[in-house]
Amino acid sequence: MLVLAFLASLALGSAENPTSEIILQIRLPRTILAALVGAGLATAGALLQALLQNPLADPYVLGISGGAALGGVLALAFGLGVGVGALTVPGVAFIGALVATALLYLVAGAGGRAPAHSLLLTGVVFNAFASSLIVFATTASDLSRVAGVFLWLIGSIRLVDPTMIGAVAVLLLLGLSVGMYYAYPLNLLSQGDDTAANLGVDVRRTRKRILFATALMIGASVSVSGLIGFVGLIVPHLLRLLIGSDNRLLVPASALLGAAFLVATDAVARTILAPTELPVGAITALFGGPLFLVLLRRELARRVT
Repeated sequence: MLVLAFLASLALGSAENPTSEIILQIRLPRTILAALVGAGLATAGALLQALLQNPLADPYVLGISGGAALGGVLALAFGLGVGVGALTVPGVAFIGALVATALLYLVAGAGGRAPAHSLLLTGVVFNAFASSLIVFATTASDLSRVAGVFLWLIGSIRLVDPTMIGAVAVLLLLGLSVGMYYAYPLNLLSQGDDTAANLGVDVRRTRKRILFATALMIGASVSVSGLIGFVGLIVPHLLRLLIGSDNRLLVPASALLGAAFLVATDAVARTILAPTELPVGAITALFGGPLFLVLLRRELARRVT
């Protein structure tokens, strides 16, 4: 599926005279970046759902992407988004995602199984707070940068910078490696902290490193693509229907399907109304919004009964 999506993304587009130069210098870097971002967001969603034992956990819904976006906007608004300074954006976005994740973990009481309503309310508050700070930062910055900042916030891979691909790939591979290493301990944590501890899992260290890995992947993804929502919700839930909940399979499968999903979605976003290009975040929200409502209704019904 990833290979097919990759080839389709290279072949489809609005170029009137498709040449090898267009494919190699424009479409190929963009397709690679879409694959990396999709893999990062989907893997982070799978890890968060396993860690928080909550099917509604998604980087976008929980406000973690908003924290990363705030960090990225602060870097862009103050002139770090060009030249060598562009490499600073993923680092600052990672710090924003890490702070948002830590606050979510503390405020929502995620030391145990966080209730759905607690997570959602915390996510709403984080998103509102991050949005207000983003507006403040862009308003206070040089007005010439405001348009670029808002385009970045919509959620698009249009503003691809090939020099960022290597840095983003390294950060995402590091986060994915940590997620793979702790996939089996996450399976044990689903049986409860005491059971996992009796089976040899260092619960506290496992949680901290999983949170670090998810923050790393979310920060790297958001720093180059902006706010693309619901990838971390759609992909893991679809895979659970197909392969079950074993994180040893679910985590790498989420990376592959997330990459294929966002590559295909990006191809649709830039071709469905060509030559006008839609933000890819609008396409993912079109699918993810209804799924989120279905999951929310199911979760609330389960808690009532």
